[in-house]
Amino acid sequence: MEEEGHLAMKAKRLMVVFLAVTVFAGVAWIYSQPATDPVIEGFRQTEVASVADAIEQLYGKQSYMPHDMRPLFKTKFAGPAVTVLMKKEEHKEGAAATSGMVEAIDTAPPGSVYVMALQDGLDYGAVGGLMATTMKVRGLAGAVVDGSIRDLPQIQRLQFPIFSRGVTPGTTINHYRCTGINVPVTCAGIKVNPGDIITADEDGVVVVPRDQAKDILKKAQELDFQEHSTYPFIEQFKSLKQAVAKFGRL
Repeated sequence: MEEEGHLAMKAKRLMVVFLAVTVFAGVAWIYSQPATDPVIEGFRQTEVASVADAIEQLYGKQSYMPHDMRPLFKTKFAGPAVTVLMKKEEHKEGAAATSGMVEAIDTAPPGSVYVMALQDGLDYGAVGGLMATTMKVRGLAGAVVDGSIRDLPQIQRLQFPIFSRGVTPGTTINHYRCTGINVPVTCAGIKVNPGDIITADEDGVVVVPRDQAKDILKKAQELDFQEHSTYPFIEQFKSLKQAVAKFGRL
């Protein structure tokens, strides 16, 4: 009985330490978020659907990732991309072959969005609890993974925003090699250059080319205003046809 009591006390102490570390991680993430430039802050306040429409209307192209790129929980963020390229390759080198993906986290500026592109990555957990914890305490805005993630209990406790295409218990170690960081990548079919603005919410993920960001933001804000002006009109007059005729937004 005495030994059982001792073990129970030890377990309680470990739980207290674990909770304290988790709380500290959350506080550190909040205080490490940088004062961003007005363009990035503008995207943080603008709906992703309006950004997608703005790019299509201005440049005639789709710059959003496919429907299966989904968040682990409700979230919204925007920030410049830090890119990681992973090549599928079976080997016995262990973590050394993927050290670049770790370096990208440890050198990413606060407010960045970690973008990882993998070949055939749906059955491999490309980001897990250790990587997510580090990204959060370093102040990254979020992560986008063209593959799967793992260690959901820890990531959900942290509430670190991650978009991915699936969940799996598998690992990338000995199955992938990091072949580049901060290089152009294709993530879920969409080209991402380092520094491009990644904006994401419940609707999905959009990539904004950095050199076109101001024009895209201006157009997206106009579309956002139209959309939100239309809602009360519909509620009052109960006619979508009249609303579209008046505001020109659907």
